[in-house]
Amino acid sequence: MQLHLFRHGETDWNAERRIQGQRESRLTELGIEQARRLGDRIRHLQFDRVYCSSSLRTRQTAEHVFGPERRDVAFLDSLREIHLGPWEGRLYAEIEQEQADNFRHFWSEPHLFQVEGAETFSQLQQRAVAAVEDIRQEFETGNVAIVSHGALIKALLCHFQQRPLSELWAPPAMHNCAHSIVELNRDGGGHILQYADQPI
Repeated sequence: MQLHLFRHGETDWNAERRIQGQRESRLTELGIEQARRLGDRIRHLQFDRVYCSSSLRTRQTAEHVFGPERRDVAFLDSLREIHLGPWEGRLYAEIEQEQADNFRHFWSEPHLFQVEGAETFSQLQQRAVAAVEDIRQEFETGNVAIVSHGALIKALLCHFQQRPLSELWAPPAMHNCAHSIVELNRDGGGHILQYADQPI
């Protein structure tokens, strides 16, 4: 099975450098245009099923990528972004000033990130891998699309590359509407064919 992973388009909180996590934000006009351009780029692909994070920004992205006529999109809470608890809704600059160590852990040492009321990256990865395994139980072959979030997709790709979470933010960057492809094996493993639009 080929798993196509798409990050959502730019949101108002992306533009403000405001921490989203599982709080709701909306696509900007640029984000809508990014999603429409992505839809044009992948129009030649046929997907047996589309799964989408239940967050508003991913639902908006899916609608602009696949069109309103695609009515079989499954919305899953398990595909939502990392839960960041008390950080959500605040500016990254504020957190960097007030919690320098936690901010450094988040971006430079994600394996050490731990904030009360927030998920760790290990918990995020476990949730993401479990969601993909549930999907794999439904579809052993074919093409499946997932519309989700930057950190969740990065955590999944780390898992399939068998890299430690300390390297989660390693290049390439997971830009808005980035398209990654993983070929899943029957044993649950996977081989990355494309990482954020870059062939591997």
